[in-house]
Amino acid sequence: MRVWWIAFALGVVVLQRQAALPGAGGWTGGAAVLAGCGALLGWSARRRRTRAIVALRWMLCASAACAIGFGYAAARAEWRLRDSLPVEREGRDIVVTGVIRGLPVIDDTGARLLFAVESNDAGLARFPPVIRLSWRTYGAADARDTIPDLRAAQRWRLVVRLKRPHAEANPGVRDSEAAWLAAGIRAIGYVVAPERAELLDACASGWRASIDRLRDALRTRIGDALGGGARHRGIVTALAVGDQSGIGDDDWRVLRNTGTSHLVAISGLHVGLVGAIAAAIVSMVWRRLRWRGRAAALVMPAPYVASLAALTAAAGYAALAGFNVPAQRAWWMIAAGAAAYLAGRSVPTSAVLCAALGGVLLADPWAVLSAGFWLSFGAVAVILMAVAGWRAVRAFDGDDSAPDGAAAVDRRRRLRAWCTRAGRRIAEATRVQYAVTIGLAPLTAAWFAQISVSGPFGNAFAIPWVSSVVTPIVLAGIGLPAPLDACAFRLAHAALEPMMVLLGHLADWPAGVFWLRMPDWPVLALACVGVVWALMPRGWPLRWAAPMTWLPLVAPAPDAPPPGGFRLTVLDVGQGAAVLVETARRTLLFDAGPGAESTHAGTRIVAPSLRARGIRTVDSLVLSHADADHAGGAEAVYAAAEVRQLLAGIAPQHRLWRDAQAAGVADRLPCTAGQRWTWDGVAFTMLWPPRVAGAGPSNERSCVLRIDAGGTSALLTGDIEARAERRLVAGSRDALAAQILVVPHHGSRTSSVEPFLDSVGPRVAVFPVGYRNRFGHPHRTVLARYEARGIPLPRTDCDGAVRFDVAPAGGGFAFERYRDAQRRYWMDR
Repeated sequence: MRVWWIAFALGVVVLQRQAALPGAGGWTGGAAVLAGCGALLGWSARRRRTRAIVALRWMLCASAACAIGFGYAAARAEWRLRDSLPVEREGRDIVVTGVIRGLPVIDDTGARLLFAVESNDAGLARFPPVIRLSWRTYGAADARDTIPDLRAAQRWRLVVRLKRPHAEANPGVRDSEAAWLAAGIRAIGYVVAPERAELLDACASGWRASIDRLRDALRTRIGDALGGGARHRGIVTALAVGDQSGIGDDDWRVLRNTGTSHLVAISGLHVGLVGAIAAAIVSMVWRRLRWRGRAAALVMPAPYVASLAALTAAAGYAALAGFNVPAQRAWWMIAAGAAAYLAGRSVPTSAVLCAALGGVLLADPWAVLSAGFWLSFGAVAVILMAVAGWRAVRAFDGDDSAPDGAAAVDRRRRLRAWCTRAGRRIAEATRVQYAVTIGLAPLTAAWFAQISVSGPFGNAFAIPWVSSVVTPIVLAGIGLPAPLDACAFRLAHAALEPMMVLLGHLADWPAGVFWLRMPDWPVLALACVGVVWALMPRGWPLRWAAPMTWLPLVAPAPDAPPPGGFRLTVLDVGQGAAVLVETARRTLLFDAGPGAESTHAGTRIVAPSLRARGIRTVDSLVLSHADADHAGGAEAVYAAAEVRQLLAGIAPQHRLWRDAQAAGVADRLPCTAGQRWTWDGVAFTMLWPPRVAGAGPSNERSCVLRIDAGGTSALLTGDIEARAERRLVAGSRDALAAQILVVPHHGSRTSSVEPFLDSVGPRVAVFPVGYRNRFGHPHRTVLARYEARGIPLPRTDCDGAVRFDVAPAGGGFAFERYRDAQRRYWMDR
């Protein structure tokens, strides 16, 4: 069974790495593989049982399971993609009736919610069953004052404007399109006319609606009990109902840096804990219960009843978590273990884990696209490997009790035995923590580009504290009536405070987090092999050499351009701009993308992109001008990396200068035409604005930067418009020539005049624009000017991030589009 489910999972993983779903030829090939495996299995069944025949059978079973996993995931994906919003319906007003699913998130910018559609007026027989909506009102200081009281499982009739699930696509950044596909979200949009929204009287029914209402009610009870001033209210809510939206940025920073963020989700640890508590209570009661004069344990053995109680309680708590992947994994393990116990079979824990693996992937084949899947199953697998050699030690512990007979009972000997057992238990726990830290290091590096050095220390006290103290108190609060529930929630919050203080000190430890470049898959695979090797029992050949396999992970080979060349990446930040320029030893970031006042692209995209590249120092940050879509993400950049210099085309009294000073940027200068410097053989020249820029619009003061290396030039233009372009042509025509052009002002109608394009003469022009942006960029007339030149015109909304590799000494350049290089079947174009 273990080989079957592992091979099935491998097939699912392979499908999720495909650029396109299989066509008729693929399905025919899969059927042929299954038929061939069946025929060979039938032939081998008639042969004499030898080692070769047994090995062949295992290989055939694994191949068949892999093909079935691939086909199953492909069929599920094909069916789900059919629910996508048709292209011709994008941007149109549609009246939908449906139910709020899950917990709506409401903050000072508006509300975000999932909406299960029941009917629509678009006349579509196959409409997206679940859509993601934003509900915003403009003109209010706090949107919460004007948005209605949105509750889970309410039925509404809304006017919405939708688009296909299209997200930004960048290397090293979370794939939101994959997450939407896994959640069944096949359209996203916003409520067009909030005043026309109609709350319907009929409430939703069914088990899902009942669970959502319960979760919403519990969240409200916790909020009322703790009030708005409770700093860790979001953590208490997360432990109760799995809603992490209320956790503050400071708490997230502490939890991430100390490797304890898994504790604030209803994870497998918590689900297993609830199951164990329920089993213990029910078993204790059942052993003392009598029915018709007979002991209840004689009617049905107490362990059987305890198994069913554990399964039921774990299912209820997993439902409160929204059935996230770690909670599913824990429930399936409990279910498999309970089924084996009720059937009277002894099943290895590894087989239970593999059965849980199959159950999770049968329910959700897209689970492999989430970090929670790999970290949850990886942690359990590592723990099983780490404790595999402890059976002898535990058996020895069992013989450590004092001898029978009153004469043999000696206090000193009993104390010594107790201390010995306690020491062994602490050693076991330490080994588990060491194993989990080492075992998950490659996965955390692959998903988050970091390894938490302080994680073992933080988890050493945080795991038992949250599991033994905080979570049971939260569970008590869920079950107690008012006002006792409020007392329990306040007590849980009080118990969190000292733990968060200690974790805060660990998070501030400069060496607490080891940042590294996001590894390529060969490096990751080698590190995982090294982990398995290191966790083998003592005496395993060359076990001492296992850490050598981690060297490419922790000390990767240089990936910087050669001296005299540079790499330029136009990041896909939606409607905004951020361009990363790397030389052999230096880094420049031209604009930082939108900030918190818009799409949070600085936090969501720019900062993770820097971390994924292993960039901890930005030698120069250039903010072309003060518009939020270019400079809004600066604060996120300051938090993610050390910025040594700021060059900006902004007014002297603008707050961005003060923000840079507060962030510790020592060198702060305005952009001025004529500024020049050279890094690693690459020349940088500022062409605009002039020394006396005047008081015109901020776009006219945008910095324009030229980069030269080996006969290839790139021109970064910010948001300059026709007037600045003509002045540049008049004063710096010869300096404008460049092979690579980042199009001015996203291709707006008031930019990219013909004389400017003639002077630049680009061979590639990149449009940094957002998908279906409200400005209509790029304008069709401007796009026609570029198309008339017959050059490649990559666009970030269609192609994702665009990367240029410029070779030194006349070697030319090459470029790639992220959506082509890392194509997946769910990616929208």
